[in-house]
Amino acid sequence: MNNRITKQKLQLAQEWDKTFPKSEKVSHKKVTFVNRYGITLAADMYVPKNASGKLAAIAVSGPFGAVKEQSSGLYAQTMAERGFLTIAFDPSFTGESGGQPRRMASPDINTEDFMAAVDFLSTLPEVDAGRIGIIGICGWGGLALNTAALDTRIKATVAATMYNMSRVNANGYFNSEDSEAARYAKRVALNTQRTKEYAQGYYEQGGGVVDPLPADAPQFVKDYFDYYKTPRGYHARSGNSNDGWTVTGCESFLNQPILCYTKEIRSAVLMIHGEKAHSLYFSKDAYKDMTEGSKYAHNKELMVIPGASHCDLYDGGGKDAIPFDKLTQFFKDNLK
Repeated sequence: MNNRITKQKLQLAQEWDKTFPKSEKVSHKKVTFVNRYGITLAADMYVPKNASGKLAAIAVSGPFGAVKEQSSGLYAQTMAERGFLTIAFDPSFTGESGGQPRRMASPDINTEDFMAAVDFLSTLPEVDAGRIGIIGICGWGGLALNTAALDTRIKATVAATMYNMSRVNANGYFNSEDSEAARYAKRVALNTQRTKEYAQGYYEQGGGVVDPLPADAPQFVKDYFDYYKTPRGYHARSGNSNDGWTVTGCESFLNQPILCYTKEIRSAVLMIHGEKAHSLYFSKDAYKDMTEGSKYAHNKELMVIPGASHCDLYDGGGKDAIPFDKLTQFFKDNLK
C-alpha cells in the first residue's frame, strides 16, 4: 500500500492573467498542494513585501464556478496588501488544479479543498499555524462555513455574498422547487443523463452564464452576465465565463446537505452580503441557524452592505462595495 502524499506536476501559467491589476505592495508566486483525495490544487500566493516574522494567513476561494484569477484573487491580493500571507486556489476539477473529469463539484471534496489549503498554510515556515483564516465567496461562502464547522485549526471565517449550494440545488431559487416531487424530477433527469453519458463515453457541459442574455432575464442573471461575460470579470479558464459545470456536476448537492453543524462553530465568523442581492436570504438564514440558541453566538456577525448586489461583492462593483477595512479588522482581532 502506498499512502504517500504525492503532488502531480501541473501546467501553470506564469504570466499575469488576472482580471485585476497586479499590486506592487506584495510578492506573488504560483504554488501547489495536495488534498486528502490525492488531487493537486493550484494557487496564487500573495505575501506582503518587507514582511518579517511569522505571518497570519488566509486561504480564499470562490465564487462557485469561478477561478482564482477572478474574485478570490482580488480578495487574496488585497488582504496581502494589509499584512496577511494569502492564497487564492482553484478547487478540484477546475481552473489550473488537477482532478478528472473537469468541472465536477462535490460538497465533500470541495470542503476538503479548503482543509487542504489549511494543511498547506500550516506547514509554511513563514506562517504562524495558530493564526489561519479562510474567505469563501458565493457558493464557497457556504463551503467555508461547512469547513469552519469541521476544521478546528481555522480561527476566523468570512463568507461573502454566500450561496448554500445544497439548498439551491435541492430547493431551487427562493425555495420555489422545495417539494419531494420536484426533487424526484431532478433525480430522474440527472440519472437519465448519467446513463446517456456513460454510454457515449463523455460528460456533457451544462453551460455557463447564459449568453446571449435574454431581454427578460432576471436582474441577478444580468448581474452575472455583466461580471462573467464582459472584460470586467471574464476569464478563459472560468466555467461561469464559458461552458459551465458538467450537467451532472452538482448532483451530489441534492442529497448531501452542508451547514448541518454550523451552530457548533466556536471560532469567529463574519458574513457579508449586499442589501439588494437576490441571494441575501442564504446569509440571513445561515446566520440565524448558526446563532439562534447557540452558546457560540458572541463572535458571529452578519454585515449587510447598503445598495449592493450579489456580484458587487465579487470585485466592488465599481463602488467599493467590499468592506476590506472591516475584513482587515476582523482578521486582526481574531488571528492573534
